[in-house]
Formats: sequence, structure tokens, C-alpha cells
Amino acid sequence: MVIWLIGLSGSGKTTLGSEMARQLRARHPNTVLLDGDTLRQVFAFDQGTDPYTVEGRRINAERITALCEMLDRQGIHVVCCILSIFADMRQDNRTRFSRYFEIFMDAPMEALRRRDVKGLYAAADTGRIPDVVGVHIPFERPLESDLVIDSSSDAPDIPALAAQALKQAGLDMDAPA
Repeated sequence: MVIWLIGLSGSGKTTLGSEMARQLRARHPNTVLLDGDTLRQVFAFDQGTDPYTVEGRRINAERITALCEMLDRQGIHVVCCILSIFADMRQDNRTRFSRYFEIFMDAPMEALRRRDVKGLYAAADTGRIPDVVGVHIPFERPLESDLVIDSSSDAPDIPALAAQALKQAGLDMDAPA
């Protein structure tokens, strides 16, 4: 199964995805967490500005999707945290993987700018960083996510939220194995 967490930078994808992977691993050790930022470094695709253009982002998304597919075919559960700005790729995911569950981490831009843990939005606003999704590159709200989580709050109960999301994905951690 591939659990696909999407949303803008700072929306909580990695925070929730990490907890979901931790809980899922307790029951299914064949679980891996993939994070878009980390994978950019692994693929050495994080140098310069070209990787952050729309074209560069598509190449990166295709690599991550192919990696998810490879792991899924081997019976490994994948929790993938990625911006996922390409609606056509998300639609293809529904038939590409053995099971697919999409979670949209929904936070308004004002909450993301307030949070701005990486300083990304401030740098984009001053022109120091180009090609930021949500500022320079449009982010269209996904229309077919299996679960939408309002992530505008700064202090959610992440373990409870992860358990709820896993249950909705059909991975009830309380049910007998």
C-alpha cells in the first residue's frame, strides 16, 4: 500500500507521515517512509534552481513515484510525503499502486507563512528563492483526496491523527492481525 501525503511546504506532511510510518511499522515492519526533501538529496537532485522549476519538479515526482511503485510491488508499505503538484500523476497513482490512499494536508497560506519553519516563504517573498510552490508556482487543491486534514492548527495531536488516518486507510492498528 502507498499512503501519499500531499500539501504545501509547512503543512505537516512529514510530521504526520513520520508518525504514521512509526505506528504502521509497529505492526508491519515492511514499512518505509519517503520524504520529498530527503529524496531530492538522495537523488542528488537538490542543487541549483533548475530542480525547483515545474519541469524539475515533474522529474523529481516521477522518480519518487517510480520508487514507490518498486517498493509496493515488493510488498512494502510506503508512506510518501511530497508536494505532489501534478493532478495527472495523482490520478495515475490510483491505478499504479496495489492500494493507494491520498491525504491532503490543508492549511491556508497565512498559516503556512506564520509557521514558515524553513524560512521558505519569507525567502520567496523577498526574491531570494525562486520557483516556490504556492508563491510562484500555483498549487491547485486536490479534488479527489481520500482524506483531507485541516492542518492550520499549530498543536494537533499527531499520534491520534496518525491512528485515525491509518484506520481510514484501512489499516486499523487495533484490529487483530
